[in-house]
Amino acid sequence: MTTSTLPTFYIPHGGGPCFFMDPLPGLPSGLWDPMARHLRSLPHAVGRRPRAVLVISAHWECPRITVQSAATHTLLFDYYGFPDHTYRLRYPAAGEPQVARRVRALLTQQGIACDEEQERGLDHGVFVPFKLIYPEADVPVVQLSLRTGLDPLEHLRVGRALQPLRHAGVLIVGSGMSFHNLRHFMTIEASLVQGSDRFDAWLNAAVSASPADRERSLATWSQAPGALVSHPRSEHLLPLMVAAGAAGDDAGHRIHHERLLGKLISGFQFGATPAALPA
Repeated sequence: MTTSTLPTFYIPHGGGPCFFMDPLPGLPSGLWDPMARHLRSLPHAVGRRPRAVLVISAHWECPRITVQSAATHTLLFDYYGFPDHTYRLRYPAAGEPQVARRVRALLTQQGIACDEEQERGLDHGVFVPFKLIYPEADVPVVQLSLRTGLDPLEHLRVGRALQPLRHAGVLIVGSGMSFHNLRHFMTIEASLVQGSDRFDAWLNAAVSASPADRERSLATWSQAPGALVSHPRSEHLLPLMVAAGAAGDDAGHRIHHERLLGKLISGFQFGATPAALPA
């Protein structure tokens, strides 16, 4: 990998507007602090300011891959039951229509149908973590959808098609959660914790494998130990497939690891050499 090529990332984006409110009643103080520190550290891991960021969020699915092409963004407050002030958050990052056009062209060249739209706002899988990553909102943001059906092979292929963006100053970020079982997220039950631990270990091994083995493993993620306990539905895992596909032959590394309400949560970087995990 040349020094001019940006890495790709798979980040955890937390729960709703979690970083901008006190933990809900009954939850520990500082629950989200380790994840917030990780997100704030990402500019250092990137190494330089990107021209723009292309974010694949777990919270947008379309019948065909769709890219936001607007020059300016509104915000989509697609969470429910949180304090009033969390519906007044702002993140005035610009869009980047030229990058959106390039995304469509790259996907079309590889036979992947891609639509564009200009009305949908940035959802909380984008603006919530990026308020920590680039708090000044001074890096343009383009959002890319998942495709309905959530086929891992298809999303790996999308990532592979987008590799050239990394050489053009565009940072590719998959935004999800490596454990996402909302029904049981608050339950510290042995079978769930064990399932989370097994899947997290498998996922780290899969990401750290050679690129060919990595893709084979991720394509069959649902067969992994603890997979369906950790992801009854895969929308929060699929952004990882795009980031991994866009990594090409670059190595993958775990750069974030924490236990959140008993469940293991990881974040990953592809390409470059990541800074050591904090103790």
